[in-house]
Amino acid sequence: MTDTEQKDKKCGPCPEGQIRVDGKCVMPEVTFTTFIMSLNTSALYHLGEIDDPTSGQKTLDLVLAKHAIDTLKLLQDKTNGNLTEKESTLLENVLCDLRLRYVKASK
Repeated sequence: MTDTEQKDKKCGPCPEGQIRVDGKCVMPEVTFTTFIMSLNTSALYHLGEIDDPTSGQKTLDLVLAKHAIDTLKLLQDKTNGNLTEKESTLLENVLCDLRLRYVKASK
């Protein structure tokens, strides 16, 4: 086992959402993709698709889910023509998936 692996083992895991870089727990780099995935996770949480990390319970809040979806749509509109093909496809796929889940949850 390397010195870094031993140090990482002593320090324990990083808090949720953080990664270890040079022996320190840090937030991952902010990119357009990580931002979109963060909003996606928020919408999934509010749609009751993801457990609350503290209680383990699922909650449904359609107002907050719609807000996250609307925020993603705003980003899509405002960034039109300025994204890579990969970023544009990701955003379109995330929006399509969330809209379908929203309709299902609201029934």
